[in-house]
Amino acid sequence: MTTQPSRRVGRPPATLNGQTVPERLVEVALRLFAEKGFESTSVQDVVSAAGVTKGAMYHYFGSKDELLAEIYSRVLRLQMERLETFVHLDAPVDERIMGAAADVVVTTIEHLDSTTVFFRSLHQLSLDKQEEVRRERRRYHEAFRGMVLEGQRSGILREDVDANLIVDYFFGSVHHLPMWWRADRGLDAPEVGRTFASLLLDGLRRPVQGHAG
Repeated sequence: MTTQPSRRVGRPPATLNGQTVPERLVEVALRLFAEKGFESTSVQDVVSAAGVTKGAMYHYFGSKDELLAEIYSRVLRLQMERLETFVHLDAPVDERIMGAAADVVVTTIEHLDSTTVFFRSLHQLSLDKQEEVRRERRRYHEAFRGMVLEGQRSGILREDVDANLIVDYFFGSVHHLPMWWRADRGLDAPEVGRTFASLLLDGLRRPVQGHAG
């Protein structure tokens, strides 16, 4: 997955051991934040471990806050790209919702270290940076909500449940994954994704009317 920090300007980023400098910084920051905590990790810790100068870091990231936000934003960007493929897929809307719902669970688990570190430290970000990340997340939720509304308008999904409530209910469960999912529990990511998606769709599909006897 390509890291695309917002502060990158001018020439393409330099590379270091096969990674771009911003990719290297984000990877190292993720490891240090997980090991030491966001508050206990200094900018000097990050640049020393990454093998770059502070000047190199500040060329791409204006602060430690931006590094933390980028750890989560790169996961959100990946998920948004994948969601858009489901939104535009030539398939019934309930199948597209099923695929998108399973996919966001799988990608969250695959990047659980990033989401765990971010949500553990979110409260330490500046209010402006917190709001920036929430705006990115709302874009994803709105695109998902659009498919739910499409399903309701087409008569495939129940219309008696508010689409916003559906989105809040489902993504509340997804955002809780870092609190309980562990590889040693015997539930792999695709299985959890299929289960979450099935529970969502089983509760939303309009019941099929039986034929009169």
